[in-house]
Amino acid sequence: MIATLDELRRAKALLADSRQELLTRNESYAEKIETGMMVEIPSVTQMADLFAHEVDFFSIGSNDLTQYTFAVDRTNPKVASLADACHPAVLRQIRHVIETAHLNGIWTGVCGELAGDPDAIPILLGLGLDELSMSHPSIPRAKEIIRAWSLPQAQSLAEQALKLGSAEAVRLLVKGEAR
Repeated sequence: MIATLDELRRAKALLADSRQELLTRNESYAEKIETGMMVEIPSVTQMADLFAHEVDFFSIGSNDLTQYTFAVDRTNPKVASLADACHPAVLRQIRHVIETAHLNGIWTGVCGELAGDPDAIPILLGLGLDELSMSHPSIPRAKEIIRAWSLPQAQSLAEQALKLGSAEAVRLLVKGEAR
């Protein structure tokens, strides 16, 4: 879990050492290693522009990002319901990361439960997400959802969702707009 630029740079230095070791063994696959980082805490979303200069891609860890956005333990049944990644507070951070990544010529993916959430998929498409990483059983339904939405429709839905005040309202919006 990367929290600061210094941490990322230290990790990249370790990767560079390992890469060099592989190259000395004539391992040609090590010539170009795409390097990305997980975006899992709100402070990183706010500094995405600085991190984008250091990596080839972002992968947003939606479970941790949601948990840390709301300062709740998602494994605690007393507060877990507060940690819904369809909340506009999380979706706005995701939009910011995607927009910043694209401005800097890098791609962004989402992993975690949000990537396979049928209510979230059209919103993520509308936000311009480049990749979804989900469990295998979620793929057929995700493909069905993706095929059902045009990009302009998904973009309109995402803009509406970002203006709402709760995850429940976002989910009701998506269900009302379902294709």
